[in-house]
Amino acid sequence: MFYRSTYPSPLGTITLVCDGEALVQLSLPGQRKFPQDAAEVPHPILDQTKGWLDRYFAGYAPCPAVLPLRPAGTAFRELIWKLLLDIPYGETVSYGELAKKAAAQLGKPRMSAQAVGQAVGANPIAIVIPCHRVVGADGSLTGYAGGIHYKKALLELEAP
Repeated sequence: MFYRSTYPSPLGTITLVCDGEALVQLSLPGQRKFPQDAAEVPHPILDQTKGWLDRYFAGYAPCPAVLPLRPAGTAFRELIWKLLLDIPYGETVSYGELAKKAAAQLGKPRMSAQAVGQAVGANPIAIVIPCHRVVGADGSLTGYAGGIHYKKALLELEAP
């Protein structure tokens, strides 16, 4: 069974979904739809996530590891999402850098930055799995499933 709740953030209303054991989705306003069978009832994991978001939007750097996360995707996407968790708060990496890290983990000589970009864009747990910290090779703000304006706002919040 899925449980759903909303969180009033400075970006607008964020939708949270858990499966009873872990957070499976965190969507920005206008982003992905939640599972149709998600019951809008309180759940400790959703409450824990709201506390994490409170700290995040207050300017702290809460550790994603304190939340039980279960993003569902292909093995490649899940690898990329794990690499996203290694990007420190307030820092960015390029799609190319992320592709090099993925290639090294997979034992390949190289990896397509475009393939990495698609996996980053499919991240179902925005903010907590910090896909907003991935930028173009020249540092430009390229691509963000929720919209570039959200990516910019999140990076500004994390700026030293």
